[in-house]
Amino acid sequence: MKLTSTVLGAPEPRALAEFYAKLLGWPIKTDEPEWVTLRPDDGGAGLSFQLETEHIRPVWPPADGAQQMQLHLDIEVDDLETATAEATAAGAVVADFQPQEDVRVCFDPAGHPFCLWTRE
Repeated sequence: MKLTSTVLGAPEPRALAEFYAKLLGWPIKTDEPEWVTLRPDDGGAGLSFQLETEHIRPVWPPADGAQQMQLHLDIEVDDLETATAEATAAGAVVADFQPQEDVRVCFDPAGHPFCLWTRE
């Protein structure tokens, strides 16, 4: 078995793919109205984005009765401050609550959380 992709549901798959393409520097490989895929040049597992017309943004930290986060992406970076600035310039929002100094929890344009982290 080989994991080929993590799939994120989104109300606008192409827009979310463009965000992650800019953030990760990965090219778009499949581009259909309801399905867009990014793949790194090294052939490793990529990200795919599937149309979900009823997408509800998750909240974090968790709140009773709200849509809970079901996954998040961990993205290792060399410089946390620079990477956070690049992510926000691409359209991310930094979460108000940050659990650790060496991690920045952010939300992509569809509201999926992701963590930027460094091994400083």
